[in-house]
Amino acid sequence: MAAPNQCLLEATRTGPHGRNHPSNGKLIICSCPITMTEPADAHLIETLVESQTLFNGDFLKARRDTVRLPDGNESSREYIVHPGAVVIIPLLDDNHVLLERQFRHPVNRVMTEFPAGKLNPGEDPLACAKRELLEETGFTAGQWARAGAMHLAIAYSTEIIHIFFARDLIPGKQKLDSDEFLEARAATVEELMQSCRTGAITDAKTLTCTLWLQNMRTGAWPMKWLTTKDNNG
Repeated sequence: MAAPNQCLLEATRTGPHGRNHPSNGKLIICSCPITMTEPADAHLIETLVESQTLFNGDFLKARRDTVRLPDGNESSREYIVHPGAVVIIPLLDDNHVLLERQFRHPVNRVMTEFPAGKLNPGEDPLACAKRELLEETGFTAGQWARAGAMHLAIAYSTEIIHIFFARDLIPGKQKLDSDEFLEARAATVEELMQSCRTGAITDAKTLTCTLWLQNMRTGAWPMKWLTTKDNNG
C-alpha cells in the first residue's frame, strides 16, 4: 500500500497519551484506540451557552442551542430531541431473517427494514425490543443478544438506536397500533445483502444491522446470547 501523502499527515501538537492532534485542515495518522469524548479532545469541545425550545411535540422536540466554540466564538445548533429506539435482527434460521415492509410518510415510499420502535420513557432497551418484535411481527424469541448501538443522525438528532439479535423465534399474532400498517416477510441473508447493494434497501438502521449480521455470521463479532430465563426484561 502506498504511503499517505506526508503533507496530509502534518501534526502541530501532541496531547495526552502521546496522541498527535492536527491543526485545521491537516490529517494525521494515530495509533491510539478510537473512542468517544476523552480528555485529549478539549480542543474540539463546544460548550452550551443557552438553549431554546422551538417545538415540543408528542414524539419529537426541536431545540436551538447557542454554543461556545473551541476558539471562543459562538454559534447556533438546531437539532431534534429523540427518545431513543431499538432495532431487532430476527433470525428465522441460519440463513433467513425476518424483515418488514412499511410506508414511511417523510420519504413517501414503502421501505423494507428490520423491526424497530421507539423507547417509552424509562423503558429498558431489551424490554422494548421484545415488545416491538411481538407487536410488529407476532414473534417472540427464546434467545436475545445485545449487539451495540448507533447514533442515526449525529448532525441534527439525539437519536440512539440499540441493536439486538433474536433467535429461536416462535410465531404468534401481531399487535399493531390502529394507525400502523405493515407486513412481515422472510428473506435469505443473500437476498438482504443484494438488496442493500442494489439500493432496494436504503434504511440506515437496516444497512447497519446487515453489517452486524455479516460479521456475526463469520464469527468476527461474536454475540453473547441470553435466554428468556436469563433475562426477563
